[in-house]
Amino acid sequence: MATEVIVAPLYQGSEISTSNRLRLATSPASKKALSSCTSTNQMDPARTKLTTIETKRIISVLDETIRKVELVTLLSAAAYNPENLEGLLEDDIIRAIQDHEDFCNTLLEMENLVREEEEELAESRNPHLQLLLDEHKHSLMLLKEEVKGSARNTLRIFLLNLQAGEILRTQIMGRSEEASVFLQHLIEFRGFVFEKLLTSPMEEKEKNTFMEEIHLQEKKNYDMIQDLEAQLSSTLKARDAEMEKENFVIKELKSHLHQVLKFSENHLLRTKQEAEKQQKAELRASQGRVAKIQQDIHVLRTQYHNIIEENRDSEQTLRKKKYKLETEIENWIQKYDTEMGEKQTEYEELAEIHTEEKAQLAELKEKHTVLIQEFVQIREERLINSKKKLEAEKELALMVRAATLIQAFWKGYLVRSLLKSKRKKKKGRGRGKK
Repeated sequence: MATEVIVAPLYQGSEISTSNRLRLATSPASKKALSSCTSTNQMDPARTKLTTIETKRIISVLDETIRKVELVTLLSAAAYNPENLEGLLEDDIIRAIQDHEDFCNTLLEMENLVREEEEELAESRNPHLQLLLDEHKHSLMLLKEEVKGSARNTLRIFLLNLQAGEILRTQIMGRSEEASVFLQHLIEFRGFVFEKLLTSPMEEKEKNTFMEEIHLQEKKNYDMIQDLEAQLSSTLKARDAEMEKENFVIKELKSHLHQVLKFSENHLLRTKQEAEKQQKAELRASQGRVAKIQQDIHVLRTQYHNIIEENRDSEQTLRKKKYKLETEIENWIQKYDTEMGEKQTEYEELAEIHTEEKAQLAELKEKHTVLIQEFVQIREERLINSKKKLEAEKELALMVRAATLIQAFWKGYLVRSLLKSKRKKKKGRGRGKK
């Protein structure tokens, strides 16, 4: 993920869009509000360390990304200054850096070529040039994928060899200005995320409420001061206009007096004194008005400081409320830890019983397996015996049948022999009678 973000800014120089950079600067109104508030503890998070695994993983991912950015932004300078790494890094690492730089140079050349062809196509509208441009764009996409893969492979080499990465950081100092700005913004973003992760939702809500109150009060005071300054400016302008008018009158009088100097020196001196008296009177009146305005400004400043004190008191009240809530939360956490400890103990006891029963089950399974093997063997032996017995019974039946047939045949033979002998005897008797 990190390589896909940082490959483009490293080698395109001034073509980086400033709108893509992070803007973490605080607005002037926020700075003014923060500077006017003497208590800064309201703005700081209550915690100083991350407590959950998720927040630690987020910060570790940002740290790993910053480390990869530091390495990748030095690859170009390392490729142009290989003599600084000779004897310090292995040849395959230097070769990987050179290969990555070659890919990047090829990518820049292809981008320049595509840009030139787009300009020519906008002027000529040549279909053949359009086909060539599409082919070059496809090649450019493939080159981008190769550059990304090369950046990942080079980073893997340095991440597996931490000593090589440290050597690259210490020996190579030629990071580009755009890469430095990107890295600085990434570090500032890490600090911003770290502060956000330290701030709980309740603290964030209290902080926003406090800032809104400060902004509103500051806006009111600023508007009041602007009105007073406008009044003071108008008064000073009126006084200056009057002074300019009086000075103009004095100049005219002086010119007139110079014209009639020989005619009436006493009259000129008297007129000058009256003008000076009038000027002093106007100056005193103007100084009185300025003093009154300054007094009004002092009163408003006193009111402003009183409002700040009231806000400070309300802040102390909110802090006490916050401390009370934190104490209750801590008590709940302790109660939770106690109950979870008891549950954990019960769970461990049940786990031991489960382990013992599991061991007994395994032992019984082994015995069952042995008994099954013996049963199969006995069943096979019985099957063989039954087959043998069946064959013996068949053979016995066959023999019995054969014996029966033999006996029947023999009995038939005896009967036929007996009948033949009887027939012969009857024939002998018949012949004797005849």
